[in-house]
Amino acid sequence: MTFLSILCALLIEQLKPLRADNPIYTAIKALAMRIEAWCNAGEPQNGRLGWWITVAILTVPTALIYWICLHKLNIFAALLWNIIIVYLTLGFRHYSHYFTSIQLALHSGDEETARTLLAEWTHTDTTGLDVSEIARLAVEKSLITTHRSVFGVFFWFLMPVGPACAVMYRVAEHLSRAWNEPQHMKNEAFGQYAARIFYIIDWIPARLTAIAFAVVGNFEDAIYAWRNFAHRWKNESEGIILASGSGALGVRLGSPEENAVELPIDAAIVDSVGIEPEVMPGEPAGIRSLQSAVGLVWRALLLWMLLLLLLSMAVWLA
Repeated sequence: MTFLSILCALLIEQLKPLRADNPIYTAIKALAMRIEAWCNAGEPQNGRLGWWITVAILTVPTALIYWICLHKLNIFAALLWNIIIVYLTLGFRHYSHYFTSIQLALHSGDEETARTLLAEWTHTDTTGLDVSEIARLAVEKSLITTHRSVFGVFFWFLMPVGPACAVMYRVAEHLSRAWNEPQHMKNEAFGQYAARIFYIIDWIPARLTAIAFAVVGNFEDAIYAWRNFAHRWKNESEGIILASGSGALGVRLGSPEENAVELPIDAAIVDSVGIEPEVMPGEPAGIRSLQSAVGLVWRALLLWMLLLLLLSMAVWLA
């Protein structure tokens, strides 16, 4: 039932993509803001209480409806509920219009439009970025977004009471951003718990995504980049995913500061002996990197679906 639920949800999303600004997501964002306003008194324990309240409000009803469908109605009702939840939690095409539009703009030589779209998507200042930097940031954003909107959901949907676990993952991911990334929330104690618990929740899925990128891409380079460069990102999970994706694509991701090796010796000594900072292998990002990233994501998705199919067949035959 798990494989069939995901397959149906993916097919429905291809026909009718759920936009990121849909009413359900908007209501969840409003709920998170209201819980933060109610609970935030400047202490870390307030963030813990707010996190559990928000997650419970959304996951407990999801689990209860699943139990009623499975035990009081029939398996087809449970399947239908699974498909609805997977469709709502998956975000395979939520932001694809940004990526596609950036790709088309770069192909046509319209760098200004590409910078504007990238700024809207990443909420960062893109003024003065060249084509290589635009492509790099677009690839990085797409890999991280795909992991958190697709592969992370897959992993938690496989857990017992899968629909509730999938909802928990997406809510935890949203709270880790909503309570930490906005300017007025940065460095506040309230969001520390949300960031810490999402790191725990995402620990295994992030590594499975990195493995999937390595398997469907350049395996040796992906593993090498993972082992030697992942620690250079501030966010460990993002570093693992981007380092593996970089090696799998053969494209150099990360800023120059993230790519350069951290040498524990004086810069003058480095210059005198001719030691050059180690740089992540691969070519600089370009327009072709965008298409390569699309191929990598699709191959990783097919790998996940194949594994889910094999797992489902093993359960049926057991």
